[in-house]
Amino acid sequence: MPMTMSQKILADHAGLESVKPGQLIEVELDAVLGNDITTPVAIKEFEKAGFDSVFDQEKINIVLDHFVPNKDIKAAQQSATCRKFANTYNIKNFFDVGKMGIEHALLPEQGIVTAGDCIIGADSHTCTYGALGAFSTGVGSTDMAAGMATGKAWFKVPSAIKVELSGTLPDRVSGKDVILDLIGKIGVDGALYQSLEFMGEGVKSLTMDDRLCICNMAIEAGAKNGIFPVDQVTFDYLEGRSQRAWKIYEADEDASYTQTIHIDLSTLEPTVAYPHLPENTHLAKEGKDIRIDQVVIGSCTNGRLEDMEAAYKILKGKQIKEGVRAIIIPATMEIYKECIKRGYTEAFIDAGCVVSTPTCGPCLGGYMGILAEKERCISTTNRNFVGRMGHTSSEVYLASPYTAAASALTGYICDPREVD
Repeated sequence: MPMTMSQKILADHAGLESVKPGQLIEVELDAVLGNDITTPVAIKEFEKAGFDSVFDQEKINIVLDHFVPNKDIKAAQQSATCRKFANTYNIKNFFDVGKMGIEHALLPEQGIVTAGDCIIGADSHTCTYGALGAFSTGVGSTDMAAGMATGKAWFKVPSAIKVELSGTLPDRVSGKDVILDLIGKIGVDGALYQSLEFMGEGVKSLTMDDRLCICNMAIEAGAKNGIFPVDQVTFDYLEGRSQRAWKIYEADEDASYTQTIHIDLSTLEPTVAYPHLPENTHLAKEGKDIRIDQVVIGSCTNGRLEDMEAAYKILKGKQIKEGVRAIIIPATMEIYKECIKRGYTEAFIDAGCVVSTPTCGPCLGGYMGILAEKERCISTTNRNFVGRMGHTSSEVYLASPYTAAASALTGYICDPREVD
């Protein structure tokens, strides 16, 4: 039976020759992930179920990233719960202050996840790892608890949408603009419980950081997962990094898709999602009347090295607009160090920005950039729901690092191609 790339990975991990959309299957997992918010809930369910061992100490990953360093007593207690569990069960991939990073940037960087994997994480943006050619998806903390104990998970096999890419991205247009354009076309439920499978000649022109960003926001279209084919870009990223041998899966030529969406990358322009949904997209050049109070460049969507480089290219030697607060958050300690070595950090500070250690912080309204009443923020994060970053009357505009950095200079939403 012809299968998509995601269906092939699921079939193999279920020990089946083939699967079809809607079929219920039980799969063997290569990785289970949780963070400082979701893991304590999973631990509670783990203990309630009477489990007293984990399936594999090396396949469970606990990353303290949302409120770390801890912002208050509750956050400190959550982290303490995670530390105790990690010590009790000798969890090998436990990332705490000093070596942590934002989970969906950290795991690929460290080679913990790789091509062909089947991964669950108690965080909706676990779908990021599809950029490596893995099937990865977010689950609830109860499923995480079961996964930690048994190494297994139940899935309903998803159908798939083919996203056919052609052309190459213009200057100062990035993967963030690609995914915002797609979500703007199909809506936040346009791929509900389906795989977004990216293919076509345009794929080879996208960097790994572009792909990680695109797959990260697959969930914002309602997708079960996003996934890219394994090609030379993937090999170059995994070589010398992946901790395990990888496996390549390819969609059958006659695989069935519910629809095909064509995107010519060369026609895309800097794009911004206005409040209060990622589907509310507009061209950045239309935003001159929208004054902003804050800029955030970071998160599991756009805190990688290429994102820092994009911000540096815009901000170097310039000053952010008086009255604008700019917060830059490298996604991992390795990226943080590289920013220092390359002079990015000094340039950011000289421009009037604050540079934070890795944290999810402001993305979910946690800390490090909470918005007051009626304040506006342009952010490289992934969600702009009501109250997402603070007060319920505040507004979040989603954009690429190029667009966010350019807007920091002008004080309004700005097309990055319009600044020197």
